[in-house]
Parts: sequence; C-alpha cells; structure tokens
Amino acid sequence: MDDEAICGLAHSRLMTTQLFLDEEVTYKTVSLEAAPVIRSDFWNHPVLDLFHPPTVEVIAQKVMLFRTPSAFGEEYDPDFAPQPTSAKDLPELSAWTMKFVVSVLEIWAGKRQPAQLTRWCHQRIYNELVKNVGSQKDVGRVRTLHQSEPLDGICESTITVRYGGRLRSLVVRFEGVDKRWLCTALNLL
Repeated sequence: MDDEAICGLAHSRLMTTQLFLDEEVTYKTVSLEAAPVIRSDFWNHPVLDLFHPPTVEVIAQKVMLFRTPSAFGEEYDPDFAPQPTSAKDLPELSAWTMKFVVSVLEIWAGKRQPAQLTRWCHQRIYNELVKNVGSQKDVGRVRTLHQSEPLDGICESTITVRYGGRLRSLVVRFEGVDKRWLCTALNLL
C-alpha cells in the first residue's frame, strides 16, 4: 500500500464505527451548493429565554416631607406656625385638583363666589383670585391634567384649558398644610 492509501484508510477508520474495512476507501469529488431557502413561519416564532433576566434591586427611598410651608414673608409664632402634612394623610390628589381647578375657572368666569375657596388658598393667592373674578367671558374647559410630586406633601400641576378656539395652561402648586391641600401658586399662562 502506498502512503495515500494508508492515510485514506486511517481517516476512514476514524470516521466509521466498524473496526475493520473490507474494501479500500475511494474519494469522489465534492461539490458545494447553497441550501434551499425555506420561508416558513417556524423561523419567525419568538424564542423563549433560556435564562432569567438579571433582577434589578430597587432600593426603597425614604419619603421626604418638606419642612417649611410657603409663608410669603409672613412671621408666625412657632407654636401656631403652619404644620406640613404628608400626602398619605390628605385627600386623593387628582380628583381634588380637578374640583379645585373647575372652581377656579368658574370664579374667573363670574359663575362662582371666590369665598368658596378661602380655606384651600393661601391669603396671597386668594387676593389674586378675588382680583380676577369675571376676567374671562366663559368657563374654560379642562383638557388635560399633568401632575408631579417632587416631595411628599407637595404637588405641582399643569392643566391645559380650552377657551373657545384658544388653548391656555394653568399652573397650580399645592402644599399639604394643617391636614389639607393649600394652593400656594396659581398662574394662567
């Protein structure tokens, strides 16, 4: 046997489960062709994850209650100063904000008395509200309400209001003071 035949025999023995070959291995020419493209929904099927995604540990943050309610330069005896209140001890915020905003829009249209909001407005905001009674010819229609709570007991809201064909924004800030929501900023842009 020549060297090429021995190499072929060695390769064929590695490639088979038989211990002894009866005939000599002959090699044929191999041609490579592209596999047929199978367009099937099987290959588009979503694959399930083999491993669980890593869990992200969420660190619970301590709720920070604001310490000093807006005073607008007023001085209080420490025993009688306004006390901040946590949001969990106050009425539900979005429904309460909508009631307040609708009342303000009715006051500005002259359809409601401003005295009805005395308890829920800081004195400075109430005075501005009284000055603007009847300043709008119709009651605005509330379109959207966006709220954020930067700290516990503080709410900042932006409300879009439609007056006829014009859209305006109403910006309101509430603070939890003495077990109630108190309006400390009110601007119609």
